[in-house]
Amino acid sequence: MAKMPERAKISVLSRRSLLISAAAAALSPLLAYAASRDTQTPERSKEFEEAFASLTGGAKPVAHDIAVDLPELADNGNFVPITITVESPMTDADHVKTIHILSTLNPRAHVATFQLSPINAVARIQSRMRLAKTQDVVVLAELSTGEMLMSTTHVKVTIGGCGD
Repeated sequence: MAKMPERAKISVLSRRSLLISAAAAALSPLLAYAASRDTQTPERSKEFEEAFASLTGGAKPVAHDIAVDLPELADNGNFVPITITVESPMTDADHVKTIHILSTLNPRAHVATFQLSPINAVARIQSRMRLAKTQDVVVLAELSTGEMLMSTTHVKVTIGGCGD
């Protein structure tokens, strides 16, 4: 006698269980992508690495005392506003000499350099920049004491500004 196949078991889900299961299924790829994004090393062009090494002279910048106001999401990469403020007494003995702006994936990594002196009274600059695509913006500040400060901000660009 032939063996009869087992019947499939049918279970009834509550509306809540169904919605929770559907949400989990829909969100799992997004959560996996977000988790992998956090563990990835940021992409940096060869030109950026060369410019960074040239400006720092092999020294390791300290990541503090720089406030960078830069949008996390730039609707248009052609016109990205940036404001940089460095905490400094701006005296003859202790002041910010130079502020550099670098981009990790632009065709030209060195975006701008601003020279400051104690006459400025406040170490603050405002400008606009072009960003080719989603990338990190690195700000370096050279102090008269020889110390170098650094800040890194990730900017997502929705429309490319200078190529790509």
